[in-house]
Amino acid sequence: MLRKFFTGACCAGFMLCLGVSAFSQEAPAQSGSAPAPTCHGMTLGQEGSLNGYVPFGPSSLWNKNIAASPVDPNSTAIIDFIGSGEPLHPDFGSGTYQGQSIGIPYVVAPMTQSGVSITYTQSPDESDPGPMPIPSNAQIEGFPNPGDGDRHVLVLDPANCWLYELYSSYPNTNGTWKAGSGAAWDLEKSEYRPWGWTSADAAGLPIFAGLVRYDEILNGSINHAIRVTLQNSRQAFTLPATHWAANSSSSLAAPMGMRLRLKASVNISGFSKTNQIILTALKNYGMIMADNGSNMFLTGTTDSRWNNDDLHNLGSLTAADFEVVKMGTVYTTIPTGPAPVITSFKASADSAPKGTAITLTWSATNATYYAIDPNEGVIRGTSLVQKLAGTTTYVLTAIGPYGSSTSSVTVTAE
Repeated sequence: MLRKFFTGACCAGFMLCLGVSAFSQEAPAQSGSAPAPTCHGMTLGQEGSLNGYVPFGPSSLWNKNIAASPVDPNSTAIIDFIGSGEPLHPDFGSGTYQGQSIGIPYVVAPMTQSGVSITYTQSPDESDPGPMPIPSNAQIEGFPNPGDGDRHVLVLDPANCWLYELYSSYPNTNGTWKAGSGAAWDLEKSEYRPWGWTSADAAGLPIFAGLVRYDEILNGSINHAIRVTLQNSRQAFTLPATHWAANSSSSLAAPMGMRLRLKASVNISGFSKTNQIILTALKNYGMIMADNGSNMFLTGTTDSRWNNDDLHNLGSLTAADFEVVKMGTVYTTIPTGPAPVITSFKASADSAPKGTAITLTWSATNATYYAIDPNEGVIRGTSLVQKLAGTTTYVLTAIGPYGSSTSSVTVTAE
């Protein structure tokens, strides 16, 4: 992965475009007699089924049907720059290649999984603070021999409805982790990373949102865009991306977040049922450029149920069978705005016996979610009860559309 990391305190948001913060776009309630699937109903374990649950809800750009969206005026030139003959390549499957699993694994963590400390080695200022509920045996991309690749770790928390993603992940012997960068995503909202912040992906995107998963094949449809890599990108991004990792100065190189769509005229009837499900998604939702890499490489999960020979038949399609969906605002500079300000952070007692329930309360402006260290990690709301294990300094981080800030309070154990 070719990555360029921004510094500073810029944060993402949709406020410039729509007058509201993208951090706070709640998923609309589902209508109908049957209750909508929830994050709590996901199957626990490695590659656990989401059982119909759709992360981030229908308001997310990942889940937007773009079958009827207009074609970008520069579509033909951009496709030619990519290389019209570049074949579509499923970068996922079953088994191993050169000793590494094919695709990106994920795990649905146990309901009781506790948070562990994360130490960031590359982009601490653009990463969400821990702790995070990362199981000690979470599979690393490329397992059983992940080597020095991207080493992504993806964890879904069904108890609290968060998604955690790490880049360049290494487990420590005590159950903690170190990672190059990391992000926590609220599965119940259509949210974006802070402007200019990376995530576990170069474009500042959630990786899991764009994976082709086998449970979707069993359900008969993929109802979201698919993650794709391209060899070249320029210093620009378009939503839902919020970060770039430029390696080209050409105006025809893709901005991060660019969406390609399989042309409606492409006949997919000769493909297998599995491949038709994937190709139908590429017609209805397209694929979103998320990282520099090999051209036209689609990202999916590693899963023993994939038929690699069948997936390879997707390679009969090339970039010429795709078109670029008309892009919205293409950002070539990082938007700025007011950073969060923590106006109050208090504990219910300055000192107390060990084991006492301590209530932490806080308020802030320009913030949309928070993190408490130690013990809790990311959290919604403005209060939290903690059992005092000893003299403890609690650190509150407030993250908002244009920045993050911290404050601390110490409770002495008597």
